[in-house]
Amino acid sequence: MNSKQDPLNPPSTDFSMLDYDCAYLSDKSVRMNYKYVPYASQQFTTAVIHRGWRRFGKYFFHPICNGCNECKSIRINVNEYKYTKSQRKAIRRNSDTQIIIQKPTLTKAHINLYNKYHKHKEQKDSWKFRTISQREYQENFVDGANDFGKEVLYIKDEKLIGVDLIDILEDGISSIYFYYDPDYDRLSLGVYSLLYQINLAKTLEVDWIYLGYWVEGCKAFAYKPKFQPQEILDGFPHITQLANWEAVDLNS
Repeated sequence: MNSKQDPLNPPSTDFSMLDYDCAYLSDKSVRMNYKYVPYASQQFTTAVIHRGWRRFGKYFFHPICNGCNECKSIRINVNEYKYTKSQRKAIRRNSDTQIIIQKPTLTKAHINLYNKYHKHKEQKDSWKFRTISQREYQENFVDGANDFGKEVLYIKDEKLIGVDLIDILEDGISSIYFYYDPDYDRLSLGVYSLLYQINLAKTLEVDWIYLGYWVEGCKAFAYKPKFQPQEILDGFPHITQLANWEAVDLNS
């Protein structure tokens, strides 16, 4: 990146997609606003994630759906986090699970695990399954990581059983995507990966885990209220505007 460039206004291309069926609400359509950023700084990424955007590869995005405002950004308050009894059990179950943090990579093991997980979700939760190609995985999860994007690898029995894609921000950690081996369901890796993020955030002395979106009634997001305390953001303010996060308990 050119040192003279404004880190909060990097060169980018803005566009939106045509409407398509919503994966969260069966009677709704989605339209996404995209910003393609060839080189995003940590500062820029922090600013837009703090305002409700998400990142896949070099693409930043948020919904701009006509007549619908159900997607609310949600984040975990790290400094006040209290572990539940079941969460402590998940930590104990993974006492001998090996963890590696590194820049995102692409291997055959990644592709095989990703496809195995999504095939399982198709059978269990009726997700639409489509085999991911190496090129698509590269564009979604490896490209754009720069110096702040990481993958957390979970190793058991000398094989890859979980991959957690995250961004290390100036004020927190952004959870991008997690997938795991369904043969290891007993380890509660989905829960454990978020608990590990919370512990990592405390080590890095940052305040938040950005969890993406919450949609009332969406089964895929049912786990999110279990990680308290939380704050929620309504809307997607411009990078020049303040983001007004408010404490909320979605369990109540």
